[in-house]
Amino acid sequence: MGLTNESTGMAALKDMFNIEIQSPNEVVIALAGNPNTGKSTVFNSLTGLNQHTGNWPGKTVSNAQGRYSYKNKQYILVDLPGTYSILANSVEEEIARDFICFGNPHVTVVVTDATSLERNLNLVLQVMEITDKVVLCVNLMDEAKRKNIHINLKELEKLLGIPVVGTTARSGEGLEELKSAIAKVASGKIQTNPKKVNYDKFLEKSIKEIETHINDLIGNRLNSRWVALHLLDGNDELIKSINDHMGLNLSQHNLLNKKLENIHQDIKNEFDEMKDLKDYIVTSIVKTGEDISKKVVSFKDKNYIQLERKIDGILTSKTFGIPIMIALLGIVFWITIKGANVPSNILAKGLFWIEARLSTFLKLIKAPIWVHDILVLGVYRTLAWVVSVMLPPMAIFFPLFTLLEDLGYLPRVAFNLDYYFKKAGAHGKQALTMCMGFGCNAAGVISCRIIDSPRERLIAIITNNFVPCNGRFPILISLATIFIASSTGAFRSLVATLSVLTSILLGVIITLFISKLLSKTILKGLPSSFTLELPPYRKPQIGRIIVGSIFDRTLFVLGRAVMVAALVIWVMANIRINDINILTYCAQFLNPFAQVLGLDGYILMAFILGLPANEIVIPILIMSYMSTGSMLELDSLREMKQLLVNNGWTWLTAVCTMLFALNHWPCGTTLLTIRKETQSLKWTLISFLVPTITGIVVCFIVAQGARLFGLV
Repeated sequence: MGLTNESTGMAALKDMFNIEIQSPNEVVIALAGNPNTGKSTVFNSLTGLNQHTGNWPGKTVSNAQGRYSYKNKQYILVDLPGTYSILANSVEEEIARDFICFGNPHVTVVVTDATSLERNLNLVLQVMEITDKVVLCVNLMDEAKRKNIHINLKELEKLLGIPVVGTTARSGEGLEELKSAIAKVASGKIQTNPKKVNYDKFLEKSIKEIETHINDLIGNRLNSRWVALHLLDGNDELIKSINDHMGLNLSQHNLLNKKLENIHQDIKNEFDEMKDLKDYIVTSIVKTGEDISKKVVSFKDKNYIQLERKIDGILTSKTFGIPIMIALLGIVFWITIKGANVPSNILAKGLFWIEARLSTFLKLIKAPIWVHDILVLGVYRTLAWVVSVMLPPMAIFFPLFTLLEDLGYLPRVAFNLDYYFKKAGAHGKQALTMCMGFGCNAAGVISCRIIDSPRERLIAIITNNFVPCNGRFPILISLATIFIASSTGAFRSLVATLSVLTSILLGVIITLFISKLLSKTILKGLPSSFTLELPPYRKPQIGRIIVGSIFDRTLFVLGRAVMVAALVIWVMANIRINDINILTYCAQFLNPFAQVLGLDGYILMAFILGLPANEIVIPILIMSYMSTGSMLELDSLREMKQLLVNNGWTWLTAVCTMLFALNHWPCGTTLLTIRKETQSLKWTLISFLVPTITGIVVCFIVAQGARLFGLV
């Protein structure tokens, strides 16, 4: 398909696909690829920080756009959703297909994984059926080399009829060659001749009969052979997209429809049903990819591949998969709790030593007492406590968890849990969205887009809050460390680890239980099947993990905790009516109900005020218990425990607080994300009520059960 400025349709790119075009001379590049191929790394390496994100109009899937310049020409790179095919079985596939078809990018770059080329060629062949302006980027060449996999790129280029470039995007290797290939294809200096999948004689004959009529209707605006193929297999979604994007109504073209009707009758004679034709088309594409792969890929050492399979045989086995998963999570928590004690004490002493100097300085300059109270007792003391107590465990936990993610272990977790989610009437991919929730529940809600079924996507969204996020882990870890495990001597770290681990497992069990309940009541339906790819194990990028975890997670969480606790909470604690602050009034009102749940009014008020950010719950509690309305100078975790005990805490209070931290309403950011994703106040309200009611019921049962049996 020859692309002119008109056929590229800059106006369509702006209006239909929300692409920011600054000049008609800019070259638009579509970046497609399977998940886990390093597509995002290619995108980031090419565009740097010159990126823009938005949403596909009418869709819940976000897009990333970026710019780069090459030889005095500007290029817009559009990162399409990662997908295994573009046969439009999901929203992601539909978006990728529609952009390549109707956005008419100047070039489509397909990123593949050098270690899994055979599987990735399925998407490459599908894209080449739509457009001849294709460049193949074989990424992760360093991984292939490490596994002794050799790819004959020149032979692959010859077989496919398009430019093929090998890259290692993480190090930048091959990216200049990729830019050059893109420029040459876009300018027409390279005339591509993409290999077409050959089907049997009957289907090829039928395609040619339909192709003539389609060409009369749409001309060169679409690949008529590809459109003919998918009109024959009864792709109604494609017909709808053609009508919507091209202003046509194919149902009104009698000659075309008459021809289709006759051929469909012949298809019924050749194939048992339309589904068999679709299966045949997919099988033909897969077989073509296999044939090409056999000619260009050679394995010098098959032992490495066999080793990975043996490891997967253990990590995903029915016998060892779940115990290993629990053990790894337990090790992460144990290292976090054990390693956080010393730096926490050092930070506390250092920061509170600075506080004394700040107070002295403000007295020297004769600052008003209210300035001293706001800056030192409010802002700085909150900052000091949050940093000393929360920073060490977060700085250890987040990199360790990201390390498991970078190694490729989290998809194995999803594989292990797939069976249980299906039994709960939910989608197997919910295991992946649940894992995303460990980092941030808002991110977990967004990741629910990977679930095609609207019913199962809603189940995943509503239940995502049952796994603790960045902001709730500090609550669980600190309470387990300073209260539940404080009197266990040498086994203190082990007991704290088991306490947190039990909380996490309880969260997973509750997720499954509520998912089952929803699937049997307001969201009835049968679970759908899906294909889960187990990506290859990869050497983690330690430097990127540490930097990313510190800046994207740890400092972000700390920043929110400090801002809200230091300002909003200080104001509530210091505005008084009849010598009683507003916080105390509210806590006294809530106290009778809170006592029934094993909490107190201040704890419940802390969770309510923690709506903007879960990580501020503990700082609010500390401030609430101080009659002065300022933070207590806690230079050791032992003193914090003493403060809690002095305010009526028992082991039951700590347990119920941990349970309520695990099961209560989502934070403000997550609620806004749910509203945006569902486009419904109803489902946002349900997402608020379900975990809240669950938390109330669980805490009530635990508290009343403990009191009934005389355990407190």
